Amino acid sequence: MSIRLLFKCEICSAAPDELTQGSIERQLLNARFGQWVDAYPEKWLIWSGNGIYGATLYACGKHRGELKSFVREHYGAIGWHPWSMDSYPCVPPTDLVQARRRLRHTGSKFTAT
Repeated sequence: MSIRLLFKCEICSAAPDELTQGSIERQLLNARFGQWVDAYPEKWLIWSGNGIYGATLYACGKHRGELKSFVREHYGAIGWHPWSMDSYPCVPPTDLVQARRRLRHTGSKFTAT
């Protein structure tokens, strides 16, 4: 049985195009904590909260500023991560092999295909 992950903008509920969808899916393989991540080509912004910074949140290119404002208002007093001015690129395809190897090495029941 195959599955498809569904992502939507937290502000306007827009869905990413296929290339951006793939970029966001690859990002899930990289464990991040409190970082801003760019997903191209539509320039989506991902907040990888994970832990005390809440859930992972997504915003389309038009609503990047609103997402940053929301995260900083709700989590900005906890630590410096929401205030970071840097954003990181999604996991490049060449890193997928390393991510899969890490999953197998740790004995995780989750496997990436």
